[in-house]
Amino acid sequence: MSNDGNGQTFSKMNSSLKENLLDRMRNTHQSSERNRMARSERELPPPPRRRQARFEDLPEYKQVLTQKFASEQLGIANPFYRAHQTAAGATTVIDGRTMINFASYDYLGLNRHAHVLDRARDTIGNFGISASASRLVAGERPVHVELEEKIARFYGVEAAVCFVSGYLTNVAAISCLMGPKDLVIHDEFIHNSALAGIKLSGATRRLFKHNDTADLEHVLRTVAGEYRHIMVIVEGIYSMDGDVANLPALLKLKAEYGFWLMVDEAHSLGVLGLHGKGLAEHFGVDPHEVDIWMGTLSKTTSSCGGYIAGSEALAAVLKASAGGFVYSVGLAPVLGASAVASLDILEREPERTAALRRNGGLFLKLAKEAGLDTGLSGGFSVVPVIVGDSLRAVQLSNDLLAAGVNVLPIIHPAVPEGLARLRFFITSDHTEEQIRRTVALTAERLKDLTERNFGLGGVDIEQMLKALSAR
Repeated sequence: MSNDGNGQTFSKMNSSLKENLLDRMRNTHQSSERNRMARSERELPPPPRRRQARFEDLPEYKQVLTQKFASEQLGIANPFYRAHQTAAGATTVIDGRTMINFASYDYLGLNRHAHVLDRARDTIGNFGISASASRLVAGERPVHVELEEKIARFYGVEAAVCFVSGYLTNVAAISCLMGPKDLVIHDEFIHNSALAGIKLSGATRRLFKHNDTADLEHVLRTVAGEYRHIMVIVEGIYSMDGDVANLPALLKLKAEYGFWLMVDEAHSLGVLGLHGKGLAEHFGVDPHEVDIWMGTLSKTTSSCGGYIAGSEALAAVLKASAGGFVYSVGLAPVLGASAVASLDILEREPERTAALRRNGGLFLKLAKEAGLDTGLSGGFSVVPVIVGDSLRAVQLSNDLLAAGVNVLPIIHPAVPEGLARLRFFITSDHTEEQIRRTVALTAERLKDLTERNFGLGGVDIEQMLKALSAR
């Protein structure tokens, strides 16, 4: 009896402790959250019964079906999700065929470099694959610090912080630094990840015409309202067009109007500058003049993830408050080590950046001579060939695949309708013969499609819609 009584007493004490703990946890919530919960719990008349929507009824799904049906009717194969059967660089293997490849980000040919692979193997042997926890608690590994210190030194700034995804880097950093009392102004062609970060932040959003600092100044002059912080976001090399942000002009505006400048270097790290150090080296500018350097680890550094580089205070704020860092698993140690190894090679072998620059320049020169529309490209890591018509761009990609060249189309909504294109990613490993053959094939196949009026202009839309509705 005595033991039973003690057990019951202990159980009651344990229950009481749990209740006290729950009360303390609840009391830490902000009063606004408690008020919101109270409002939601008021007695209200029963809501009308509603019909649960099916995913099949969503307009987004119907659009997918429409595109699929249109492709089937026109006999156009889906160019997306092509499975590569090897590590993709200047060449790749698809369906057992070796192809010239212009669809991968391996700008400096480091994905299969011996030093990168050796460092990756050693790291897997010591640390396995996953960090298995947020870095804040149990996920910190020595390679995380090594990578962040190396990125900071490479940029010539105080500190850096790494995230598990390039997309997440923009979303987490922007939403952490900006809020409803702030203003973000961005280039009209900024990456979707930056737009997602701005939306999540609740900040007011304005855009300026692509790479047009005069229009940016107009926006800055006409901003109405008092904002706590203002941030301007641009890309080093624009991922869809291949042109370069005018950093000196941006810094001039920054000095006059007082805003944070964020530069997305996803496609310019390892590409711009004599030593591949990006936009600041390209223009001979002190990197400290830019407040926030952002980049990805999946292009030049043959890994995966993203980073923010800048001041020590910036890194400290993100490590303490950015949800995508605090509440996310740490970067896989093997990915951190691979990025470190890639930066080692970039520092030791600047000739890789020089080779990339030569290849990009050659591709751009030959494409222009062949009458291809390369848009705004500066001939660095990205060269688009603008086709205009989305269906024509898709078919051109398929025709080139049949001829032994893998390059992907970019169509609406990634770019405005009427500006569909093939996007060529140039690498330091492409040979002159590969570049010449690819440009010649592209011009030849595009000429054939144009002469046949292949594309949306040759489609009976009404007949296709009738056929679709009858399915």
